[in-house]
Amino acid sequence: MKLSRSFLLVICMIVALTGCDGVFFVGGAFNPGTSSISGVVSIVQISAVVGDSGTTVQVTFVTFQRDGVSSTMGFCGDQRDRFPMQQAVRANFTPGQTCASIVTIVIT
Repeated sequence: MKLSRSFLLVICMIVALTGCDGVFFVGGAFNPGTSSISGVVSIVQISAVVGDSGTTVQVTFVTFQRDGVSSTMGFCGDQRDRFPMQQAVRANFTPGQTCASIVTIVIT
């Protein structure tokens, strides 16, 4: 049986805190393989990228601004209409080699 690092980390935290007579609470949803990025959309542009197999893949690069820091993420396909400029957006995605596949988009 193969255990993930996240699962093992949680187990170690439970064991460590239980020995200290501490109160311990774990909450949230566990969805392995997905990540998220959020912030105000400042730049959206589409580009063609050569993938691992040598084929050309359309990728939408989105720059998010959050707390004065910008982060850029590449999403597979033409996703320009899903990222309105100057809007706060949270994108849940599955990371990939060439680009990330969108799971959900929430405009806040």
